[in-house]
Amino acid sequence: MPANTATPEPTKAAPTAEPQASAHESIVTPATGSEQTVPEIRGISSWINTEPITFEEQRGKVVLVDFWTYTCVNCIRTLPYIKAWHEKYADKGLVIVGVHTPEFDFEKDRENVIEASEGFGLEYPIAQDNDFGTWRAFNNRYWPAKYLVDKDGLIRYTHFGEGAYEETELWIRGLLEEAGADLSDISASTLAEPEYDDRVRGTDRETGLTREIYAGFERNYSALLSSAPYVLHQEYYEEEDAEIFYTDPGEYRNHFLYLQGLWRNESERLVHARETESYEDYLALKFNATSVNAVMSPVNGGEYDVRVLLNDEPISPEAAGTDVMYDDDGNAYIVVDSARMYHIVNLPEYQSHELKLSSNSPEFSLFAYTFGAYDGGEPAPTGYDTN
Repeated sequence: MPANTATPEPTKAAPTAEPQASAHESIVTPATGSEQTVPEIRGISSWINTEPITFEEQRGKVVLVDFWTYTCVNCIRTLPYIKAWHEKYADKGLVIVGVHTPEFDFEKDRENVIEASEGFGLEYPIAQDNDFGTWRAFNNRYWPAKYLVDKDGLIRYTHFGEGAYEETELWIRGLLEEAGADLSDISASTLAEPEYDDRVRGTDRETGLTREIYAGFERNYSALLSSAPYVLHQEYYEEEDAEIFYTDPGEYRNHFLYLQGLWRNESERLVHARETESYEDYLALKFNATSVNAVMSPVNGGEYDVRVLLNDEPISPEAAGTDVMYDDDGNAYIVVDSARMYHIVNLPEYQSHELKLSSNSPEFSLFAYTFGAYDGGEPAPTGYDTN
């Protein structure tokens, strides 16, 4: 597969349905001769969990190439399955290579990727593809994206997005058996796949699952030219890196972000542009989902609290995500002490609510919101343990 001269537009791939196949039924079809040879790894800035490796060195083994980035919720939801495959099949000839291609600048930082990888418990090789060299070589467009390479270096299977975990494992097993592995002592059972909440089916734009919402000027300006922007304040688009006082209109539509107070619209994020005393500046939205996550970071490496209101009340413990804590007065908040994704809302069923995040600190910055519609809330760990 030849390399492109330009980086394909990155996309978060949607989940797909599971195949209707038995966990013990082989679905691997023989190679036809038309398969692409796996492109070589290129442009890697650093390696984690390993010395540098090449795909050529892996001939005779089966390689799973996983394109991911550590704040992508769709990628995070796939990690328990990838970890399980590594544990089950590494000794049988499976090599997993996580190609970490960043969405935000802070995801290029080696220490951030190491911290995330350790927190998620990832032990397989991870390549930092900061300049999209390997991404372009694969002509890849998606987070997450999986490419299965057989013993002869041919790409035999691809999958983009969440889901199809049983199908992917069946292909892993089939290609390992082609390579001569004996899997008779390894269970073919795949971790259960979460299911969508039935309430999301048949919804329209206003009642449907809220799209991913970006806070930075670059994404918003591009969306303004091509479709619908994420921030619904006209003055936001007049100048980048401008400190502007916004007034909350008070009525919200699904899929959009609303501002109150003084904010700076940087390329990748919104930054709270002053210190306040009573949480009077905030970010607000209406959402339809079972779970809400937010990518946040300190501006200058400090630490700050973010108050969490659901329908203008402190979010209840029954609706709170794993990163939410409470003070003695019952106020719900999140401590933002590193650049990562924070799990804010986790509802037992698909619902519509209004969410407000606020902080008194000028360290407060927000990059994006992501949403889920799985039955029972977020299906996989969305934060990571740094203890």
